[in-house]
Amino acid sequence: MTTELILLCIAAFLAGFVDAIVGGGGLIQTPVGLVLLPEYPVATVLGTLKIPAFSGTSFAAIQYARTVKLDYKRLGLMAAIAFCAACTGSKLLTLVSSSFMKPMLLVILVAVAIYTYSKKNFGAHTEKDHSDTRQWWYAAGISLVIGFYDGFIGPGAGSFLILAFVTLLGFDFLKASAHAKFVNLATNLGSILFFAVSGKIIYAIALPMALCNALGGFTGARLAILKGNSFIRLLFLVVVCGTILRFAYDIFLK
Repeated sequence: MTTELILLCIAAFLAGFVDAIVGGGGLIQTPVGLVLLPEYPVATVLGTLKIPAFSGTSFAAIQYARTVKLDYKRLGLMAAIAFCAACTGSKLLTLVSSSFMKPMLLVILVAVAIYTYSKKNFGAHTEKDHSDTRQWWYAAGISLVIGFYDGFIGPGAGSFLILAFVTLLGFDFLKASAHAKFVNLATNLGSILFFAVSGKIIYAIALPMALCNALGGFTGARLAILKGNSFIRLLFLVVVCGTILRFAYDIFLK
């Protein structure tokens, strides 16, 4: 188990690093966890991995809060909605399979990758001509849908949040990444509470991974702040393509 734990900790660091910048850390951490912990039920593995995900996101969020201007009132609403939605999604995960949603998400992600690549200014700040009320409704809808998705399926949720903030709210990539971290904290916490109450967390694995994920999150956030939007856009494309490959594998090869 020592070798497996070392590999899991390495995966946790890399996941925290990538997730802090563009989301999608679950694309690294989740497959490694499922491969190295085959003796445990899937729900137990996913519940265990939520602890390091929360840890890394926390450190990344702190780094962003020191540099990026945040809308704390709107974040409070979004976090509350995302928390409840993630709890609901995690509950549903224990009852049904999430595989039926993956073909639809695959098509959406391919479209996102093509659009992001072709629009060189995608992710630059653009003013949206929304009323304040509509901004609130968009924020609530984003949190509800992606919060549920994170609890139910998980991988790529941070990237979906960034995409929604850029396209619907007009954030640039840096601001979108910062806000996504705080909403992700709420979704992870909602899932953690559900899985903890259900007894589906292996703390001897989760805690060492949490330390490594936190270090990765700290490092990734600092690099994102230093490099800015062009770097984040490039990594966003890489992660979206990785998500496409992951879902394509699940759909066509499993």
